[in-house]
Amino acid sequence: MRCRLVAVVVCALLAGLGMPASAQWKWRDAKGQTQYSDLPPPPGIPQSDILHRPASSRATEAASAASGVGSPALPPPTTVEPALQEKLQKEQQEKAAKAKAEDQRIAAQRAENCSRARGHLQALEQGARIGRMNAKGEREVLDDKGREEETRRARSVIASDCK
Repeated sequence: MRCRLVAVVVCALLAGLGMPASAQWKWRDAKGQTQYSDLPPPPGIPQSDILHRPASSRATEAASAASGVGSPALPPPTTVEPALQEKLQKEQQEKAAKAKAEDQRIAAQRAENCSRARGHLQALEQGARIGRMNAKGEREVLDDKGREEETRRARSVIASDCK
C-alpha cells in the first residue's frame, strides 16, 4: 500500500514537472489553419490570430507593454571580450593618429604654399624682372600680360591656402 502511494506521488510530481515543458504557441496562419509550435509565430501574424501563448511570454509582453514598447523585449546584447575590445580601441587610436598626422602634413604644405605665393606676389607688385624657363628650355622674361597672369595665379593660391 505504501509503495503504491509513493508511486502515485512520484507519477504526480513527474507529470507536474512536464507541464512547463509543454509551453506552446497556438495561432491561425494566413490559410486559416491552426499551427502549434514552441517558437513564437512569424512576424506577419496579427495579434488577433494568436490563440494561445506560453505564460512566460505573457509576463514579457506585460512588462514591455508597461514600458511602452510594442514588441517583446530583446535579449541583452552580448558583451565583447576584453582583448577584442582593447584591439578595436587600439586600431581606432591608430586611425585617429594617422588622420591627425595627415591633417598636420596638409596644413604645413598649405602654409608653405601661402608663404611662397605671398613672396612671389610681392616680387610681382614691386616690378622686379621675373624670368622663367619655357617649354624649349630657354629663359624668357615676363611681359605685362604674363605678369598679370602670374599675379592672378598668386592671388588665387593665397586665397585658397592662406586662411
